[in-house]
Amino acid sequence: MWIANDISTLRDHRAKAHGRVALVPTMGALHDGHLSLIKRAHEIGHTVIVSLFVNPTQFAPHEDLEKYPRPFKEDVKKCLAAQVDGLFAPTVDAMYPPEVLSSEVNIPELAKELEGASRPTHFAGVCRVVAKLFNMVKPHAACFGSKDYQQLAVIRAMVEDLAFDIQIEACPTIREADGLAMSSRNVYLQEDERHHALGLSKALSEAQQMIQAGESDPLIVERAMQQVMTAHHVAVDYAVIRHAQTLRQLDSLNLQVTGSAVALVAGKVGNVRLIDNRVIDADG
Repeated sequence: MWIANDISTLRDHRAKAHGRVALVPTMGALHDGHLSLIKRAHEIGHTVIVSLFVNPTQFAPHEDLEKYPRPFKEDVKKCLAAQVDGLFAPTVDAMYPPEVLSSEVNIPELAKELEGASRPTHFAGVCRVVAKLFNMVKPHAACFGSKDYQQLAVIRAMVEDLAFDIQIEACPTIREADGLAMSSRNVYLQEDERHHALGLSKALSEAQQMIQAGESDPLIVERAMQQVMTAHHVAVDYAVIRHAQTLRQLDSLNLQVTGSAVALVAGKVGNVRLIDNRVIDADG
């Protein structure tokens, strides 16, 4: 497995890559969720490249950029075990040369609500770094986890609008045995907070049960989700039901008409901010 820390070295290795190239963009601190993305990348590509880069442009000044876990040696071992072909771990200056004027890439219609309301600069940072990775690696496909549902929608929209010739592969959320969605931020949770964090997945289960039982008012379902989260000592940021493709608000939960809806939740457990989601369709 080769490792590149700058664009020139990356491009040298990329020029020698064979067949269909699949990229797995990550911020490191790899867990089983990331490994499932790598597994899927092997299924859809001949050469698998993983990027490890804690992207500063998607963090606000008050967020946990400096504290974000960076276990590089462990990540390398996991990539080796997963038979990754190449690892791109650039420096900040390699990704954002200080002498180069910066650009902006964003999808305002999708990025201004939910995560965007709490983190107004977040998706612009995500779009910019993903667009740069696509131009640097030139993959045929890229694998993203569905846990970051809004991010996935934003990236898909960016790829379509900017005409990137790249297949965006959405991979299922990987969960712990008790239902907690895997996240690099889970390591911050104390023992009691780990139990409280289950309020997110339980709120999603409550929404699914209510909708499949016939509840058609999204506001009633959203209130129930908030109550479940609050009962688990989660400080609710949002708990909403949206159209699964556009993320627009729904007047009624008639899944025979809309096809599917998505329940999205976010909140803080202690000082740790967590997100989760579940797509709910008419067939259950």
